Amino acid sequence: MSRETIFAASVEYFLGPIMPFLRDPAVSEVMVNRHDQIYIEKGGRLTKTDAQFPSEDALQSAVHNVAQWVGRRIDESQPVMDARLPNGSRVHVILPPACRGGTCMTIRKFKPGGLSLSDLISYGSLTEAAAEFLRLCVRLHKNMVVSGGTGTGKTSMLNAISTAIPEEERVVVIEDTSELRLTQEHCVYLEVQKPDAQQRGGLSIRQLFVASLRMRPDRIVVGEVRGGESLDMIQAMLSGHTGSLTTVHANTTRDSLIRLETLSLMSDVALPVYVARAQVAAAIQVVVQLSRFSEDGSRRVTRITEVLGLGSEQQYLTRDLFVLRMRGRDPQGRLLGQLELTGEQPSFAAEPLEQGLADQIVHSRPLWNLTP
Repeated sequence: MSRETIFAASVEYFLGPIMPFLRDPAVSEVMVNRHDQIYIEKGGRLTKTDAQFPSEDALQSAVHNVAQWVGRRIDESQPVMDARLPNGSRVHVILPPACRGGTCMTIRKFKPGGLSLSDLISYGSLTEAAAEFLRLCVRLHKNMVVSGGTGTGKTSMLNAISTAIPEEERVVVIEDTSELRLTQEHCVYLEVQKPDAQQRGGLSIRQLFVASLRMRPDRIVVGEVRGGESLDMIQAMLSGHTGSLTTVHANTTRDSLIRLETLSLMSDVALPVYVARAQVAAAIQVVVQLSRFSEDGSRRVTRITEVLGLGSEQQYLTRDLFVLRMRGRDPQGRLLGQLELTGEQPSFAAEPLEQGLADQIVHSRPLWNLTP
């Protein structure tokens, strides 16, 4: 019996009270606020369940079981843990007294194999034209950022966009907790390692990123930038590692650029603000902005924007290429909206023709210069 099989069996036992939700494909998140208060997200809506763990000790036993199998540490000295289950679901745990009501565990599920751009079109998150545009941006090696708040589907969107990466390219994926599952065969997955009790053996995203540059990557995909590694990523984009993909927590396109700028300043390199801003403006070319609508639980792309550099007053210049236009509700109460072209063209509108990709343009023709 393999180690993974044993882990899966032990998870089935210890997480028994919530296993029906973990098996339900319609449930996207399981939130254990304490052993006797469990919520789920289903169809984008939160619902309180009747499920309970027998006691606080039973819940903590489940947490320690997961920690043991994934080689992570969680105790009074380190009361927060990020891990993953055998099916790829992400687990986040906070122990008391940091969490006043008792042990808090949140499990975010992911569709096996991830979502494709076609899936997102069927869900109404994207249009055919927007999906085609994003595929072409990947093929044209544009540096792209997926931006959005918590729970907006950034990781799923990043995974979907990555399906456009050509099969013959070597991809290095860097994450804090491994979630991405790219379809390409030639992928190397790097994951942050926490230090042991003696603070030995840890590897940060920044250290992994620096190591990845020596691995001859055609693409670097960073699950999420949260700190000083932003500067390393930006400088790598500027020094030839084009076509990089990442996500960032931000509520608007402009905020995503400011967030990257701020994170760059968190590195140990003494960098003037105007230099950090200039580097972000030069490195990032396309931002995909996501939002979650609480009215019906839907997650949608609200904007696809090109970054045009800095203006005369050192402010970010951007150009919206797609914008979500809302048009009320349907009889079931779901929001009606369409991601529409703005009539603008990207600055790289001639590149598909120049690089022999014009035959791949069907739905997004107004965005490109297709006349030789």
